[in-house]
Amino acid sequence: MNEQPLKEDVLNTLRVLSSKEDLTQRDLSAHLGVSLGKTNYLLKELIRGGLIKITNFAKGDQKLKKMGYVLTKEGFHVQLQLTHHFLEIKEREYTELKAEAEKVSNGMNGTLGGEE
Repeated sequence: MNEQPLKEDVLNTLRVLSSKEDLTQRDLSAHLGVSLGKTNYLLKELIRGGLIKITNFAKGDQKLKKMGYVLTKEGFHVQLQLTHHFLEIKEREYTELKAEAEKVSNGMNGTLGGEE
């Protein structure tokens, strides 16, 4: 199984949770653009890994208290590591695409120059 999509899902989940603490699973699912089942799976894994913790954000006499998710210190650390990891990948892709574009551009210049 390729871990890249899972790492990306974890990073996206941590990003959303770090900016909005009072999201329900349904809200988080909509923000991430994934199913509620996948969101539930991701949250359980992040809790199990100690990256997030559950908090109550609805106080009062409600029968059903609303739960929120907050990043732990380890969660912020992992978010930083994953962000760095994906920045390195994007930088490498940019460098490769730039080199390829230069080759194509140079090839076109040589072809155009030879036709005259």
